[in-house]
Amino acid sequence: MSFSPCPSEPLGCSSIQEQRDRWERKRSRTARELVQTEQRYLQQLELVTTYFVDILKAKGTLKQDIRESIFSSIKAIHSVNQSLLVHLENGYFGRGLDQFCPHLHHYNTYVDNIYNARKVLGIQLKKNKAFRRFKKLQEARAEFNNHKLEDLLHLPIQRIDQYKHFLQDLAANTTPDNPEFQQLSRAVTAVCEVSQRIQNNTRCHENHLQLCRVQKLLKGRKTKVSASGRWYIREGWLKVVPPKGAEAKPKMFFLFSDMLLQAKRCSPLHPTHGSQFTGQHAYPLQDCTLEKVFGHTRSQGGLLSLTFPKAKLLLMSSNQEDLNDWYQSLSSAIRKLQSKQTVVYQRDELCRRPLHSSADRHDTPNSSGNDPSRKRNMVNSEQSEHAQTPAVEWESSAPKRMKQSDASGESSEASASSCVIF
Repeated sequence: MSFSPCPSEPLGCSSIQEQRDRWERKRSRTARELVQTEQRYLQQLELVTTYFVDILKAKGTLKQDIRESIFSSIKAIHSVNQSLLVHLENGYFGRGLDQFCPHLHHYNTYVDNIYNARKVLGIQLKKNKAFRRFKKLQEARAEFNNHKLEDLLHLPIQRIDQYKHFLQDLAANTTPDNPEFQQLSRAVTAVCEVSQRIQNNTRCHENHLQLCRVQKLLKGRKTKVSASGRWYIREGWLKVVPPKGAEAKPKMFFLFSDMLLQAKRCSPLHPTHGSQFTGQHAYPLQDCTLEKVFGHTRSQGGLLSLTFPKAKLLLMSSNQEDLNDWYQSLSSAIRKLQSKQTVVYQRDELCRRPLHSSADRHDTPNSSGNDPSRKRNMVNSEQSEHAQTPAVEWESSAPKRMKQSDASGESSEASASSCVIF
């Protein structure tokens, strides 16, 4: 027995309708999950605002500046999300989200302050006995369900990521002819910007922790690792090949976005610095040329050649994979740093004063070689040339000032938001 579709309903129309029905089912499921999670989210926010922010303000346990440092804009976020929930529960997703997005600046404020909030909270828990006791009593309430304040303070950050996925699913399963499609699309864009801000701030904070960790590994105060715009890339042991054929000695290298730092391990018998390193050389990557001398084949290990204006460094590794990783990391850092400086140079060229014509030069009284201002410029130029050195000897002298890159090409250029690091 053969089956044939109903003549009154073409097969194409039936398949299109089935696709629309699937979209609608997915949209309804996503909308339902969004409402349910929003209700739980608001309940947890209310725990913070009611049992911590409001009561702390009334009791005066914390000063106002400390209280604002810990809780930031969480009360404003709670108020905005209450209005959003009313729209969501009534089924006005497009309208509710469209009115919610202009208030996302409260989330931006919260995002930029989250690491400072953790720091201030930790300090208060150590030093303020009354606050420590108050926090313990509040968290013991049945409403908290064994949740800690630290976990609740992180909820707005997590919620932004949840909004991103919910709104993307809603927009993907909403037909373009639906009146809510444009509203949902705008909401996706706005929430994704906040999500990107969170990612950038997280990377900035992680980079700051890496710089602090390396700084603690280095003995003394001469070797300064933390600098504006500097990004940690990697570290590891490499053998330095001396120019006169002596034995290659292993050294620890720390690669940053603008320099390569060479260090040696302190004596393990030292009572306080046995696990630390002593900084030896800091090689700026701005004018560095990198070449892989050996290691092009599948043989074990290889040799990297780094050429600086007044120095040359030969690095060897017996691990082929490790050598390739170092080569990729170094070449990427050098390329990004040099391309960034090229852009700055081109911008400076546009701002340069126009050259005078030959007639103007003849008419100028000080056009001869006796021009004192020209002599001053020549002296300044000579001094600037002598000031540029490819490597800083950490053991023999204090570190010299070097030009730093404004930010890492990996993340800072993609972020237009402020990155607050503590």
